[in-house]
Amino acid sequence: MQDMQGIIAAVPTPIDTDGQPVETAFLKHCRWMFAKGCDGLNILGSTGEANSFSTRQRLGVMQTAAQGLERDRLMVGTGTPSLTETIDLTKAADDMGYGVALVLPPYYYTPASDAGLIAWYLALDHALAERDIEIYFYNYPQMTGIPIPLTVIAELAELRPRRFTGIKDSSGDLDYCRSIRDAVPALRVFPSSETSISAAHAAGFAGCISASVNISITQSVRAWRDRASPGDALMQDIAARRGAVAAHPLIPAVKYMVGRQLGEDLWNNVLPPFMPLDAAARATLDQTLG
Repeated sequence: MQDMQGIIAAVPTPIDTDGQPVETAFLKHCRWMFAKGCDGLNILGSTGEANSFSTRQRLGVMQTAAQGLERDRLMVGTGTPSLTETIDLTKAADDMGYGVALVLPPYYYTPASDAGLIAWYLALDHALAERDIEIYFYNYPQMTGIPIPLTVIAELAELRPRRFTGIKDSSGDLDYCRSIRDAVPALRVFPSSETSISAAHAAGFAGCISASVNISITQSVRAWRDRASPGDALMQDIAARRGAVAAHPLIPAVKYMVGRQLGEDLWNNVLPPFMPLDAAARATLDQTLG
């Protein structure tokens, strides 16, 4: 099984003024994050604007990362409402050497029954056949309209324990995360906020997968290394940094701050329906985060 744990950054995708991913800037930021101590990267998740890209563009970003970075430290989002497209993207990820695919539930036809969700994920598993790539559930009900029930996760993990091996939970519900960890101890559970680090040791979380880690990487790495007792002051600093970013539209704010860290204006480019941060928002982030 892929040994994913620790601080995983959900990295944004830089684009040019035509909306095309920019390979050099993407790799520069990813390598910068690794140099700062990040344990792994989640590419083409929500922060990476994956669902605003075409399949061709997604495959291009996947290939860029697979060729330019340490693949055993990467996970990639491959979930779409289309089962066929999800299968194709996940097979491509496996062909490129990814060990983990992060897969949203099919988020158009809602509500989805438990039986329907189980059938959908099992169909993905069946299509992958003997391929080694592991599947992490991606629970983000605020966006998808579909919470992934604990019973669905537990049944799939029991039926195919070497395929369904983890979950990223973006619901913000740590009790949900704890309930998964208690019900399926072998499953790697990743809350979506670095503020959960203070609960990680007691709860048995595998780490966190977070967008704002792009901004709080130094503090988050320190906290994770001492997660049994990270200290109140450090956790308050982390919460303040995340709160400052989350006070604005998250993806434009993260991209602005990444661009500021790297000195590259192209990071201000976002795909509609997102809009770049206005001058007032940029000034607030500059003042708050220094």
